[in-house]
Amino acid sequence: MIDFTSTPIMLTLILGAVGVLIPVINVARKEKGSSVYGAITLGALLAAIGFVIYQIITKHVTQSAIFSSNVLVDDKFGSFFAIAMLIVGIMTTVGSFSYMRKRANPAVYYSLILLSSVGMILIAYSTDLVMLFIAWELMSIPTYVLAGYLKKDPSSNEAAIKYFLFGALSSGIIIYGISIAYGLTGSTNIEQVIVGFSKLGPDMMPLAILAVGMFIAGFGFKIGLVPFHMWLPDAYEGAPPTIAALLAAGTKKAGFAAALRVIIMGAIALNLHWAFALAVIAIVTMTVGNLAAIKQRNLTRMLAYSSIGQAGYILIGLSVAPVSPIGIQASLFHILNHSVMKASTFIAVAGIVTTLGVTHIEKIKGLGKRMPITALGLTISLLALAGVPPLNGFWSKLMLFGSAIDAGHTLSWAPYLAVAGVLNSALSLAYYGWIIRKMYFEEGESNKRLKEPKSVIAVMIFSIIFIVGIGIYPDPVIEFAKSAVPIMSGLPVIH
Repeated sequence: MIDFTSTPIMLTLILGAVGVLIPVINVARKEKGSSVYGAITLGALLAAIGFVIYQIITKHVTQSAIFSSNVLVDDKFGSFFAIAMLIVGIMTTVGSFSYMRKRANPAVYYSLILLSSVGMILIAYSTDLVMLFIAWELMSIPTYVLAGYLKKDPSSNEAAIKYFLFGALSSGIIIYGISIAYGLTGSTNIEQVIVGFSKLGPDMMPLAILAVGMFIAGFGFKIGLVPFHMWLPDAYEGAPPTIAALLAAGTKKAGFAAALRVIIMGAIALNLHWAFALAVIAIVTMTVGNLAAIKQRNLTRMLAYSSIGQAGYILIGLSVAPVSPIGIQASLFHILNHSVMKASTFIAVAGIVTTLGVTHIEKIKGLGKRMPITALGLTISLLALAGVPPLNGFWSKLMLFGSAIDAGHTLSWAPYLAVAGVLNSALSLAYYGWIIRKMYFEEGESNKRLKEPKSVIAVMIFSIIFIVGIGIYPDPVIEFAKSAVPIMSGLPVIH
């Protein structure tokens, strides 16, 4: 029996139905302007996030299975990620109003955003490996098309091809991991797989470890962890900047949702020394992302490498989760913060591209005078990404580094994670500061104020309010993140 009033089902119905209807409406309409489709998409996303918030406030998040086969669960963990990804969807849609005004096929563009959002949301609520894989593909396939949306741009075509090839590889790795897990346990339900892993004999344990390794690699591609990050800079640079916002702030977070559902609990059940392995990946990912970002002169490409570095910060909390009670809570807090911060930066780039047609950093000199609101929104977002107080990124990074120090009582290497995080944050501030210096302290070719896209202004204002507001009063979001931490107590562990 299906509970149609449950959060994931209602979100799927709202977003999926509208996503399918938009191309139908496009066929029936004589006028092909993009504003109508953007408004419809925005309405669907607002209705969806409104429903999630209503369910949480009225305590209708039941924590129970939706199907008798237990493939989806209506819990606060899923709702937390749903809110983060819907916010990204809303920011992407609003930021696209101006960007898509004179571009072809707007109905397809907005429809694919909605369908990809359905996949992201279902990933967050999935408790079955097959369901998770289906949702993974539903999220990925529309974004392959969106990454290559600028068909006449060779870099966009290259982005789509690279993204598709690496995406297909990651999907193949994930399905291979699922097949091993099913062969060992006779089930694809995540909880039953974990229980099954805990009962395996020593002769079967290498296969279980291989399965978890397959999941780490598969999800690592989407998240952009080193060494699975090769595709990411080219894909983000070639994609429309609005879609880069969706990829960097949306699909990456869906990858973390899947990782938390599967990898973390599975590794705990196997009692692997996975914490140290994740810590190493976190440090390498942070460092490689930030060092590569410093060398970039293209704004989009710099932000792409910055996204890789940010994934490393989130991994800090996951790597110390078994011994630090605030590890996963801190990671969830930073995931929500990063969703808004990173989406804001790419939407700002979309505004710059729409108005000036440039992405080279040398071309944004004097932007603070020419596009003051866009420049201010970009500046606030960059400072928040660097962890500058009193912005929201400061608090989530402080919690992440604090969780590593707290874990030092049990894990001798954990405090080095905090040291690496602080050093990398300082490193990121160097190249973020370079962008800010170009915008405010160097003269451009002209100081004439330009007309900024209204949709980009709206996103910038929202981002500033969100970043500064949570920076001043972070407690409600921290508590929400705490309530969304997946229950790990009671998991069978092999000793």
